[in-house]
Amino acid sequence: MADKLTFSSGYSEVNGLKMYYEIYGQGNPIVLIHGGGSTIQTTFEKAIPLFAKNRKVIAVELQAHGRTSDRNADLSFEQDADDIATLLKNLNIDRADFFGFSNGGTTTLQIAIRHPKIVDKIILGSALAKRNGVPDWFWDFMKQAKLENMPEQLKTAYKQVAPDTNGLQVMHDRDAKRMANFKDIPNEQIKSIKAPTLIIIADKDVITPKHAIELHRQITNSELAIIPGGHGEYIGEVTTIKPDFKESELVVPMIEKFLNKEAE
Repeated sequence: MADKLTFSSGYSEVNGLKMYYEIYGQGNPIVLIHGGGSTIQTTFEKAIPLFAKNRKVIAVELQAHGRTSDRNADLSFEQDADDIATLLKNLNIDRADFFGFSNGGTTTLQIAIRHPKIVDKIILGSALAKRNGVPDWFWDFMKQAKLENMPEQLKTAYKQVAPDTNGLQVMHDRDAKRMANFKDIPNEQIKSIKAPTLIIIADKDVITPKHAIELHRQITNSELAIIPGGHGEYIGEVTTIKPDFKESELVVPMIEKFLNKEAE
């Protein structure tokens, strides 16, 4: 399917980065924001053709990820949010829907908090807002994160697209450091989000159901879906794909329904 899908791609000068993006389809814009250690393809390759049937899909690669350059600065979700806002300005897109997965979900929260004027609706896929939103083992794992423990599929995908494969270690270390130093997003910032929000996690996710329910409680205009499977399985993230993978099991139709719903 993907090989028949036409798209345009490019780089944009964004706050000192050369930021890579791809655009598919036509219609209302939706911005797709990948997870940590990922590329556009490793997070969204299976979902993009489905979204592109009805919408203009703008998929991005964030600082130090995939084809986008690095800057001499640690990663932050706030900076990622500002980078995406600048990219959209460069592309003359005033408003969009945003779907972020995992770290991309946390970035999407920051976009809704920091740049509410450019946001129509947001979809938070397995997004983390508080340190207690994941089991304690996660933080120990992050403190000891090593490149050799990174999923092979993500390493391979990075090497396929990055201009300089030495950047793999940089991306890994920047992602690990950001997570190790993760600070809770304050309640008042979360409660400031007015955009209609769809919160999605998997029942065997890293993110706890309790955390997703708490986010749902704090974001006034939100809906919550808990989907069977593991972290990212509901969008066909590359590390979750099994031999019996079926496109029909992805949550894209549910997201479409949420996006197409008129404000009540």
